[in-house]
Amino acid sequence: MSADTAYDSDRLRKAIADKGAQAVIPNNPSRARKYPLDKQLYAQRHLIECCFSKLKQFRRIATRYEKTARNSMIALAATILWLR
Repeated sequence: MSADTAYDSDRLRKAIADKGAQAVIPNNPSRARKYPLDKQLYAQRHLIECCFSKLKQFRRIATRYEKTARNSMIALAATILWLR
């Protein structure tokens, strides 16, 4: 599971480990005990966040006109971004 520095807590890390997943969360600067960070996996999180940011540039998606589970406008916007 990948998350931002704001979610760096021992309780959350333990819950993630109990489910058998790996926590990819950067350490809070004030943390006494530092955990290792897989920077390559964290970089992939950044790519996903950039994709969501670009999708929100499409007005119809940003204002949530399409409220159905099968949203063809998101697929269309993602295709346009992919073709750029």
